[in-house]
Amino acid sequence: MAEPRDTPFLRDLPRLALLTLLGLLVLMPYIWMVAASLKPLDEIFRDSLSLLPERFHAAENYGKVFERIPVFRYLLNGVVVCGAILFFQLLFAVPAGYALAKLRFPGREVLFGAVMLGLLVPVQATALPIYVTLASLGWLNTYAALIAPFTISVFAVFLFRQFFRSLPDDLLHAARLDGMGEMAIVWRIVLPNAWPAATAFAIFSVVAHWNDLFWPLLVVSGPDRATPALGVLFFRSVDAGDDYGALMATAVVMTAPLVIAFLLAQRRFVEGIASTGLKG
Repeated sequence: MAEPRDTPFLRDLPRLALLTLLGLLVLMPYIWMVAASLKPLDEIFRDSLSLLPERFHAAENYGKVFERIPVFRYLLNGVVVCGAILFFQLLFAVPAGYALAKLRFPGREVLFGAVMLGLLVPVQATALPIYVTLASLGWLNTYAALIAPFTISVFAVFLFRQFFRSLPDDLLHAARLDGMGEMAIVWRIVLPNAWPAATAFAIFSVVAHWNDLFWPLLVVSGPDRATPALGVLFFRSVDAGDDYGALMATAVVMTAPLVIAFLLAQRRFVEGIASTGLKG
């Protein structure tokens, strides 16, 4: 009697089970945050752990959020700041990555070494001189103070440089034979073929600056220009106090746009990471 054949699903089952377990482990803090936002305060601090609330307190918790703080103002600030930062980062990083990947000029490897060195410099190391410069320009508590320091991303230059190295040179030579200049090649030929990498970087950039608390805490002094992360802090210090159910509801509202955006772009994100690689 012939033995049953091993199916691909059975072979992949241990790997899928492990990935599912690790995924749930990573998501557990967010799952707990959503569960806590649905509970009254006395259920949050019980000694028994239960994700499902006995009494749904969602209307009260989320109602406090929208009543006490300008939620849509914080979300709009986050969209404006993250969108502007991403626009300028792509505007500078795409041509720079193309030049480092496909053009031959003296000092190219030195410049790429400087990009690699820039990856090692934390934002905290340059915060003080940037803050002094912005204060002297009178830009504190403005969108410019939140956007200007991050318009150039060395990580974006590195990422696009690695991606552009995989593009065939024949495609670029054909464009040059058709009379296209280098900048036209960048925006009309190279960028349309780099959407996976652009999407992957966009997720990195938006998540980093949407959740950033360090820099907005330095340059923003009121709710008018507060980003979502800073808005959660304002709610905690002024309105929420020890009302952790309402505080968790605030965190859910402020992070929900990121979750939705990632779910919509996850396939492009995986393609971008897989196709970029670390080519020499």
